Amino acid sequence: MKIHQTLLLFILCIVILLTSCGNSSVNKNWFDDAVIYEVNLRQYTKEGTISAFKNHLPRLQELGVKVLWFMPIYPISKVKRNGSLGSYYSVQDYKAVNPEFGTFEEFKNLVQECHELGFKVILDWVPNHTGWDNEWVYDHPEWYTQMDGKIIQPAGTNWTDVADLNYNNLEMQKAMIDALSYWITEADIDGYRCDVAGKVPVDFWNKAITELNCIKPVFMLAEDGDNMSLLSNGFTANYGWPLLGAINKSSDGNGRALTIKRELLRVPVIYPDGTLPMNFLTNHDENSWNGTTTERLGSSVDAMNVLIFTSPGLPLIYSGQEASLNKRLEFFDKDEIDWSDLSKQDFYKNLIQLKKENPALWNNNIQGKLTFINTSNKQLLIFIRKKDDNTVITTINLSNKTINATCEFGEYAGEYNDYFNDEKISLSAEYNIDMTPFSYFVFVK
Repeated sequence: MKIHQTLLLFILCIVILLTSCGNSSVNKNWFDDAVIYEVNLRQYTKEGTISAFKNHLPRLQELGVKVLWFMPIYPISKVKRNGSLGSYYSVQDYKAVNPEFGTFEEFKNLVQECHELGFKVILDWVPNHTGWDNEWVYDHPEWYTQMDGKIIQPAGTNWTDVADLNYNNLEMQKAMIDALSYWITEADIDGYRCDVAGKVPVDFWNKAITELNCIKPVFMLAEDGDNMSLLSNGFTANYGWPLLGAINKSSDGNGRALTIKRELLRVPVIYPDGTLPMNFLTNHDENSWNGTTTERLGSSVDAMNVLIFTSPGLPLIYSGQEASLNKRLEFFDKDEIDWSDLSKQDFYKNLIQLKKENPALWNNNIQGKLTFINTSNKQLLIFIRKKDDNTVITTINLSNKTINATCEFGEYAGEYNDYFNDEKISLSAEYNIDMTPFSYFVFVK
């Protein structure tokens, strides 16, 4: 009898283990209306520390963001370092906290406090390469790509401060999965944003994410944009680079609605159900290397923000956007964000609230109905997202001129709430609209 009971208990444990593991990431309940916020810890405060950042948590909670993505917090290599502080992405030790930021215990306590406030925490992970004085370089040179017997930097890049990892080495893969697991088991983080994820073999990701999900369900974001196979191998989201490209082309005042339309229509076709693009106007790379949102997008910034918050996808806010960040932050040196002007805080708060209040915009509705409205002006973009009895109509003037246009709302005619102006509006089947340069409306029912 005892043998049978023991056997039954063993089988039950195996069933629980198998059903709890897999490469399907994230509990959709919390993820439905989530917005990601990228934390540039070094530049966030004068101190650039975990402790100093914690003072901003109440403000970020009020803002309404759900996921805090921390740029790499690991010690930075000194060998071949760029600048005085080096690149976050030149990792000296995968299992430690950069002492300039604080201690492991401080980070662990930060994660706990974030969870208590309702946030999820993901870490930036650098799987493709390490710094040149990472212990792996000395102890396991065979874990790296070599040419003529010498470890090399990633091919086709100017990343002289990092050494390229060799994923043909299975022992290295085991060590990488062990390091990934460490931050989940020891600090209770909720997932990762994976740097240049497409340069790492997909079969590794499938294996790694399956193992991570055995610890707890994880959210995995790929920095890629092209390799859609990542999404069928454990990743929940991928970078929305194509939409950003369309936005950049449409911000000079001569934008065409068709340019944006093409990219939005691609999403339900190329993204498997349950996955989605992360949409953004800026991030640490865009800001430091390609310019501020004002430099790149000019007067269209607010309109393009409305676009990414109402398009199919997961919106991203980068550190300082809510403070009208108007400078390119240094990448390798200290360059503190100026928080004296929070005039955009309410704008982003309203956008986040718009997403939270309307299931048509939720992250689980990527495959939902997306309709484009015909207009008499090619620079007027109007699209409709719908789920059950919830309808959201986004209207954006992509021109730097005032326009007048006729809009064929047809079956979508009716009474709506003008979200940003908080007033009722009646849309007729053929509706005539006037819009100032780069203006926008969001109508909700």
